[in-house]
Amino acid sequence: MKIIIFGATGMVGQSALRECLLNDEVQEVLTVGRKPAPQQHKKLKQRVLENLTDLAGIKEKVTGWDACLFCLGVSSAGMKEEEYRRITYDLTLSAAETLAGLNPQMTFIYVSGSGTDSSESGRSMWARVKGETENALLRLPFKAAYMFRPGVILPVYGVTSKTKWYQTLYDVMKPLNPMLMRLKSVITSEQLGQAMIHVSLQGYDRPIIESYELKEISMKAQQ
Repeated sequence: MKIIIFGATGMVGQSALRECLLNDEVQEVLTVGRKPAPQQHKKLKQRVLENLTDLAGIKEKVTGWDACLFCLGVSSAGMKEEEYRRITYDLTLSAAETLAGLNPQMTFIYVSGSGTDSSESGRSMWARVKGETENALLRLPFKAAYMFRPGVILPVYGVTSKTKWYQTLYDVMKPLNPMLMRLKSVITSEQLGQAMIHVSLQGYDRPIIESYELKEISMKAQQ
């Protein structure tokens, strides 16, 4: 399988990239982002773009791929809806529409979040915008599209958050990780990455996948 990863330098993207490089069923990986990932590997290729809403210059590089793991995202904290929508909806749909046109047999996985509002009408700004993004992606002509909705993600094996205060919180709470892992809504970055690859390869019986299901999928992937 050949996989494209958008946002490989963020915590979720790091998780996806690590598991792709470790998985023998993934033969080739292409990262697309504003910065290159620090990893070097024989099956890893990277493309750095200043404007991620315009893939015209690399169309030939993003054609012929089996799956896309779309891990780009920002926290809505302190952001106005227009700005958050530009990054969360506009950027995502621009890239996805291009990929769908070039790769009709592609499986597209979008990492959304627990609590996303599929009705697009709730009070929470971020949940509405995420819901609108999910719904628009599900209408695109991919072979399959899946919306991942993780809750709390615990970074492991060197994966880190780019947001300093998030990483500080993860470091402080690390002794509690074994207890937190008993909760259905909590998964590790390793489990998230494994679930992405497994669904890319095997599919799933519904398009919206909640955190507890992601944990179950990762357990199947390890068997």
